[in-house]
Amino acid sequence: MAQIRLVNVSKRWGSYVGVDNFNLDIADAEFLVLLGPSGCGKTTTMRMIAGLEDVTEGEIWIGDKIVNNLEPKDRDISMVFQSYGLYPNLSVYENIRFPLRVRGIPKAEHHERVMRAAAMVELGPFLERRPAALSGGQRQRVALARSIVREPNAFLMDEPLSNLDAKLRVSTRAQIKNLHHTLKRTTIYVTHDQIEAMTLADRVVVMNKGLVQQLGTPTEIYDRPANTFVASFIGSPAMNLIDGDVTDGIFRAEGMALPIPLGVSGPITLGFRAEDVQVVPQGGQLSATVYSMELLGDATLVSCRIGPALVSIRAAKDFRTQIGAPLHVAIPPSAVHVFDRSSGQRLSDNTGLPAQATSSKTGAA
Repeated sequence: MAQIRLVNVSKRWGSYVGVDNFNLDIADAEFLVLLGPSGCGKTTTMRMIAGLEDVTEGEIWIGDKIVNNLEPKDRDISMVFQSYGLYPNLSVYENIRFPLRVRGIPKAEHHERVMRAAAMVELGPFLERRPAALSGGQRQRVALARSIVREPNAFLMDEPLSNLDAKLRVSTRAQIKNLHHTLKRTTIYVTHDQIEAMTLADRVVVMNKGLVQQLGTPTEIYDRPANTFVASFIGSPAMNLIDGDVTDGIFRAEGMALPIPLGVSGPITLGFRAEDVQVVPQGGQLSATVYSMELLGDATLVSCRIGPALVSIRAAKDFRTQIGAPLHVAIPPSAVHVFDRSSGQRLSDNTGLPAQATSSKTGAA
C-alpha cells in the first residue's frame, strides 16, 4: 500500500499545456477518482503517475520515494485499461498468470495466486476459455484479475467500464467497489462518467483544461459545487443555471423573482437542482410554460425555458401535464446556489454559508 503525492506537476507538449501545476495528496488505501471531460488532463495525470508519460515539471512521490525517473515496472503499481489488453492466444488462466511469469515470481506461488484473484472477480468457471469466448464484462474481469494477481501497492484504472453496456457497468462497478474494500489498496480511477465518480470515490478531483476545479467527497462536490463548471458537470440532470440580476436583494430573470439575502447585487448566475424545488398549483418563484415532460418511473422530469436556459424540475412520479401548459415552481432559499457571472466562481448560497474554497491556477488541492 502507498501514499501518492503530486507536487507542482505539469505536462506540456510545446506550447500546449495538458496538466498545469497540479498538487495532490492521495492517502494510503484511498479510492480517488479523476473526473472530467475529454482532454481535461485526467488520463495524462494517471499516465505520469504510472511512468508512461514523462513529467515536464514537478515531482511524483509513491510512498517515501520520488519516482520521476523510475521505469513503470519499478513503481509497484498495476494498471487496468479501457481496452482490456488481453492476449488472445492465452487462456483466462494464463492471462491472469502472465504478470507473475514476467516478474519472476516463484512458480510454486502461481496457482494459488491466480485462483485467488479469479475467485475475487468470479471467473472460476471460465479459466480454460480464451478471450474471444468471453463477453465484454468477463474480459474486463480478466483484466481486473490480472491486475490483482500482482498484489501491487496501488491500482490505476483508466475508464475500465466505458466499453460495457449499462447493466454490466452497474454490476462491474459494484465489483470494483467490493474489491477495493477487500484489498485496501490505493486506487486512482479515471472517468468522464460522474455516476461512476459519485458511487466509487472516497474523494473526487474534478478537472478541466488541465486544472483542478474542485477536490472533495462526492457529497461535498454535489451539494456545494465550487463553480459553474462543476455545477454543470455533476448531477443527472445537471444543476440548473440561470443568468439574471439582483436588485434590492431580489434576483430577477425571465419568469423569475426570488430574494437573495446575501448582500450581493448586479449580474449573477443562480443555480438550483431539479430535485430541490417543487411544482405548485400557483404562485412560486418561477413561472413558465412546459417545454417537455419525461416519465422516469420514480419521478417525472419537467422542462421549461427561462431565457436561453433549459430548466429541469423533478416532480412526483404521478405528475402529469401537457407541453405548453403553465408551470409554477416553488424554490426554497436552501435550494439556491449563487455564482459570479463573469468568473463562474461560487459566491455563497441562501443558507448563509460562505463559499467553498476553489482551486486557482496552481491546482492546489
